[in-house]
Amino acid sequence: MAMAETAEMGTEPGYRSDPYARELMTEVRAFTDEGGIICAESIFYPTGGGQPGDSGRLIWEDGEIEIATAVKAGPEAPGAVILVPAEPQPLPPPGTPVRQEIDWERRHRHMRVHTALHLLSVAIPLPVTGGQIGPERGRLDFDMPEKPEDLEAIERQLNAWVTLDLPVRESWISDAELEAQPELVKTMSVAPPKGPGRVRLVSIGEGAARIDLQPCGGTHVASTAEIGTLKLGKIEKKGKQNRRVYLHLA
Repeated sequence: MAMAETAEMGTEPGYRSDPYARELMTEVRAFTDEGGIICAESIFYPTGGGQPGDSGRLIWEDGEIEIATAVKAGPEAPGAVILVPAEPQPLPPPGTPVRQEIDWERRHRHMRVHTALHLLSVAIPLPVTGGQIGPERGRLDFDMPEKPEDLEAIERQLNAWVTLDLPVRESWISDAELEAQPELVKTMSVAPPKGPGRVRLVSIGEGAARIDLQPCGGTHVASTAEIGTLKLGKIEKKGKQNRRVYLHLA
């Protein structure tokens, strides 16, 4: 993927440093051969870890364009985010000041579902083999030979954690520290998100009240109360030992 110019990216992307930011003033830095846009910084979350890329708008003095999704750039621009236009149309040249606006309602629902799935991974303490986040529901695939007997108890536990209003925080450890604590990694199919020699952790609860700590690169709500009421959905068998568990926002 060739680019008109290499984007200079900060060490902490905007979507991660402030997941509640709805808009950002920045400038265009480069284009991909396919018509993707790279800005100096991005509050658009790029598709990854089961979480869809953000949609929204890019606005400048002489026009605007709808953004259908965002994806990660390749090794030629490490850390950069490519904004994918919904339709081909003239783009602002490199150096143009632009305002990024994300579809906040959609992003916030993704944040609520993502944090809820972390709770689900605690309520069902089995290895996770896959997952997907949507604006209405999400799902986790588990290495689960038998279906849980008391689904109502799992749903009650999930909503009890929501009611506790547990804080959701991030921290960082080194790659070496993660290797020394392999129990932190719950996902069997997705590698932990890594930065320059470090790994981001997301915790739910603090101190003795902490219920979860695991590597994650996605966006989350600030507390479990923000998730709202949860409803456990259907459980599908996906192979000899794999089962898919759906979780819905009420």
